[in-house]
Amino acid sequence: MKLIVSAMVLALAGTAAHAVPTFDEVRTAYRSSDAELLDRHGQAVQSLRIDMAVRRLPWVALGDISPALPAAVLQAEDQRFYEHNGVDWSAAAKAAWDNLFRARPRGASTITMQLAALLDPALQPAAKGRNWSQKWDQVKAARELDAEWSKQQIMEAYLNMVSYRGELQGVGAAARSMFGKAPSGLDLSESVILASLLRGPAAGQKIVSQRACALAGELRLPSTCSEIQLRIIIAWSRPQLAVNLPPAPQVAQQLLTRSGQAVRSTLDAGLQRHAQTVLRQQLAALNGRNVNDGAVVVLDNASGEILAYVGNAGGAEVDGVAALRQAGSTLKPFLYELALERRQITAASLMDDSAIDVSTPSGLYAPQNYDKGYKGYVSARTSLASSLNVPAVRTLMMTGMERFHERLRDVGLSSLTQPAEYYGYALALGSAEVSLLELSNAYRALANGGVYSPATLVPRGAGAARRVLDPRASFIVSDILADRAARSLTFGLKNELATTFWAAVKTGTSKDMRDNWCIGYSDKYTVGVWVGNFNGQPMWDVSGVTGAAPVWRDVMDYLHRGQPSRAPRPPAGVVRQQVVYQPELESARSEWFIAGTESPVIALVRDEHRAPKILYPGDASILALDPDIPDATQRVFFLAQGGHGLRWQLDGEPLGQASTDYAWRPTPGQHQLALIDANARPIATTHFQVRGANAQ
Repeated sequence: MKLIVSAMVLALAGTAAHAVPTFDEVRTAYRSSDAELLDRHGQAVQSLRIDMAVRRLPWVALGDISPALPAAVLQAEDQRFYEHNGVDWSAAAKAAWDNLFRARPRGASTITMQLAALLDPALQPAAKGRNWSQKWDQVKAARELDAEWSKQQIMEAYLNMVSYRGELQGVGAAARSMFGKAPSGLDLSESVILASLLRGPAAGQKIVSQRACALAGELRLPSTCSEIQLRIIIAWSRPQLAVNLPPAPQVAQQLLTRSGQAVRSTLDAGLQRHAQTVLRQQLAALNGRNVNDGAVVVLDNASGEILAYVGNAGGAEVDGVAALRQAGSTLKPFLYELALERRQITAASLMDDSAIDVSTPSGLYAPQNYDKGYKGYVSARTSLASSLNVPAVRTLMMTGMERFHERLRDVGLSSLTQPAEYYGYALALGSAEVSLLELSNAYRALANGGVYSPATLVPRGAGAARRVLDPRASFIVSDILADRAARSLTFGLKNELATTFWAAVKTGTSKDMRDNWCIGYSDKYTVGVWVGNFNGQPMWDVSGVTGAAPVWRDVMDYLHRGQPSRAPRPPAGVVRQQVVYQPELESARSEWFIAGTESPVIALVRDEHRAPKILYPGDASILALDPDIPDATQRVFFLAQGGHGLRWQLDGEPLGQASTDYAWRPTPGQHQLALIDANARPIATTHFQVRGANAQ
């Protein structure tokens, strides 16, 4: 035996040293199978597995590993580790001697030799084991490692790179997956089990139990074999790397692409967790009303950085921040802004909230308010703040569908890919589908006085900003959305929208109660919340104030727990004017106007005193027959103001009185509609086209 050892030593003495990587190079090159998402402060938020071939977690320093594990590994694999120079010649000689005379071969690889093989794929054994050339190269590599690395570095690298069970590689993944703890928390029994896996990571429970019991006896541990066997059964039954519900999986999937990657996002970890917790609590409270899903997004007004992105409450794969849902009344602020900007209304203008029937290509459209009632004449301020539907549709008839559709595209609602006619006048009430992120960012444009820039999940410089809204009209809309008195007609004075600091907010509920929104902003933040059901089921008796608003309010309170929110300063070109109403439909108040539109008295002009005007169809309108409606029942309703004493005339043929709406059975072709007086003189005219059901 001594002759064999001497021969090996002499042979190695004459062998030139091979370059080995440094410890720092190995640690730097190590890659976790996961990528890690960091928040804006560098705090870990979320891990996402990228490499599916092996399961590794980040490198663990030896000082962060329980001392019980190295002790168990030394006993099992290399008892003379601190005495030899990388190769245990005595053990090697015994193994060589035994292998000559025993049927079952015996190995003598030290921890250093095993590490050398882990570092160099050429030293990995084939199916029949290593050949003599590989063994010789492994011995040389181990000696070189021992010469250049410290024993502590060798042990640290070995524990991080060796396979334990199945796909688990490294002590971090093994401890977390098998025992649900960090390597620093491993106890003696757990360390013995891990050490017993090193000789055969694919070994079954019975073999591992035998090895672990024997190793525990050698180390004189107090644990009995029965206790160790129970630990093994529990470890084998644990799901691989079971972790708590991840706080930002949708963001991780968007930003993480490479294993070992660490990406800093714009998220705030504390805010992200708070928003997710609040959403889960509200969904639990609404469970009896068939509300199962929700999403939250928080934007920094100045930078557009996304501070919180909760795609769902944790029970689904759907990304509720990016999913398209019907917008409901949340589009109304942009409609009123457009009408204010075009000076078609002021915030003090009186609007008619009474029944209206509008003919559309899909048939007759009769908008109603949420409570099914009508308020009569109310100001534009009250109409928007209290989210009245009929005044919104009348406003859209003034601005025109095309202009409003274009404006919504301007504020970033890219999902409105169909032409304006596709949505019809219901666009005023949110018939279009939008995402929570794009809708919230559109509100952020209002918060920034009409300036739009894209939202972002990664830190950046100032985004490409452009003006999309009039700053004066944006200011007035923000003032309306922050006016709790103006919204009290529908919502009352005490509700979740009434913050203790300045905030502008709007709720919305889509048709059949399938989607519930609350979007609003303070001087620094914009918060958007959606609740509903990803499968499209309707909620039961849930409004914006009872559904999404409590989450919005809680998140806003969290954001402003240490800082106030102040109302924006009025921009140039707006003036404040005291107004009174005649008759006194609303109380006298101080109102904001775009300069040049102010008026101290808002008087209700009865229809007979208004200038004659054709309200519908508008000039150059294109109407389409609906193939699903029988020709005999299709109707277009001609609407006019100031029609008292006038008559309708179509294509030169007189029709009925213009003091009431006229129902006309449409025929394809070009048409001219006129209001004529008693002498058949045209007072107002409009031209429109009717397309057949099969027209393209």
